Amino acid sequence: MNLLYGTTPPRLGTPQGAVEAAADKLAARLKGLPLDAVVVYDIQDETGRTDLPRPFPFIRTIDPREYARLLVERCGRPAITYKSLGNLDEGGWNAWLFDAAHAYGTRFVSVVGRPTSGVRYPLPLSRAIRIAASHAAGFTVGGVVIAERHGLDRSEAARLLAKGIEGCAYFISQTVYHARPTERLLRDYLRDCRGAGVEPRRVILTFAPCGREKTLAFIRWLGVRVARETERAIFGAAQPLAKSIEICRDNLRRILDQPYREHIPLGVNVESVSINRDEIDASVDLFHVLRETLQGK
Repeated sequence: MNLLYGTTPPRLGTPQGAVEAAADKLAARLKGLPLDAVVVYDIQDETGRTDLPRPFPFIRTIDPREYARLLVERCGRPAITYKSLGNLDEGGWNAWLFDAAHAYGTRFVSVVGRPTSGVRYPLPLSRAIRIAASHAAGFTVGGVVIAERHGLDRSEAARLLAKGIEGCAYFISQTVYHARPTERLLRDYLRDCRGAGVEPRRVILTFAPCGREKTLAFIRWLGVRVARETERAIFGAAQPLAKSIEICRDNLRRILDQPYREHIPLGVNVESVSINRDEIDASVDLFHVLRETLQGK
């Protein structure tokens, strides 16, 4: 899977008719795009991860499995369903997986750990990945990659290697607004894979358009590094959204222009973290631009 589009389910309590209307609207927006799959996120309250105030309130959503099922029907494409483990224990995780397979037809699952580190949880992330990867339903299991946390004191490359051995077939990144951390991570990941004698898993890089200061504040709150000069470039431009798309394209070009490109399968995921129509529409424009960049155009 090389080309993905990520979306968030409607908020919890949305009437079923409105949920289906939202799926119809998204399917119409994505119609004609050469998508390999849609990505449906599982939103969790991440206030324990940072002291920064959340720019938008945390609102629970409907079950991502349900929305993914609707999008599979309407888009005719597979769906990758995220699942945040939260406080699930092993029994709860097995029950979730059973229902995912038999009630929702889920086939692709991205397992998400907890936003707060240093806390003991009833189900370790590594165990959850192994359970899902060996499940009788035959799930294709993926994980999350965050280049910003790769450093001397914590190796994200080593985490990717371990998750791949545990059963992850792919990784989807956090939104990229700075190329260098991703370049460094991919270089070190390839080195670690060669050292262990294993093939690198596919890494799908996520990008999002940004045309408003509040949207950028939310992107930063999520843990994405956005340099001040990047912020000035976006909001100093006559068309901030167009400038953000240009920056995303240039970042992807830098990431691709490295020797690891020949050895690590790479893909692109485009998402909109905004509810504003112009930023949502810009995500489709960004998809076309990044697809051409990925193809070397």
